[in-house]
Amino acid sequence: MYQARAIWTDKDRFLGEAGSGHAVVMDAGEPKTASTPMEMVLIALCGCTLSDVVSILRKRREPFTTLEVRAEAERATDYPKVYTSIKLIYRVGGKVSREGMERAVQLSEEKYCSVSAMLQKTAKIETVIEYDEGV
Repeated sequence: MYQARAIWTDKDRFLGEAGSGHAVVMDAGEPKTASTPMEMVLIALCGCTLSDVVSILRKRREPFTTLEVRAEAERATDYPKVYTSIKLIYRVGGKVSREGMERAVQLSEEKYCSVSAMLQKTAKIETVIEYDEGV
């Protein structure tokens, strides 16, 4: 069983803890002193798909030297203000084959990334791959 909790600390700040024993600070107020819970969802999406793609590229022996995933998102205007569209921008450096990178992203999106699978229920997720072959 997975477990998590959030503890109010002060103002609009919370300490989130997972069963793994790691903690993060979140802030829902102004001014922001940490990521909001909804920003954490985007961070989780980036981390989930990034870990998939790294694993797949390693297994395929693709010689990547850098890899980054950015998310740009739009939210509904009415409550609950769920994400309605998300653009994931993958930036890969090294001599990675285009076919290898595209396949890794596709497998993450369609099979492995559980965060993406959940978000696809409310958001259209678009992917873009940028290649930095000079790195």
